[in-house]
Amino acid sequence: MRPKLPLPAIMDALAHDGQPVEGIAIDGAQLKSIRRARKIGRPKLAKLSGISERQIAKIEGSCSPLLSQALLSNFSNVLQVPVPVLTGEADPVDFDLEPLAPKASKTCSCCG
Repeated sequence: MRPKLPLPAIMDALAHDGQPVEGIAIDGAQLKSIRRARKIGRPKLAKLSGISERQIAKIEGSCSPLLSQALLSNFSNVLQVPVPVLTGEADPVDFDLEPLAPKASKTCSCCG
């Protein structure tokens, strides 16, 4: 399980030299609507993205929260939508608003 990152670490990402890096603004309402359309609850998104459920709620409730590139990429991968859809630079297509197909379950120990 990934460690939970504190919200300040997410909102105020630091570069390797210790200088602040500008966060990337996303549309919190867009994140929430895509998450709901994908049938992914906050607990599951939190677990898969490495932050707490409360942090997800804060991000979804903000108008333009600033996120690190890493967290934005995590959300994009988990929700299977392009980053521009999360930032509001692109509109979601119909496929972005459909539930995710369930992953095949492992049936035996030899499959991984």
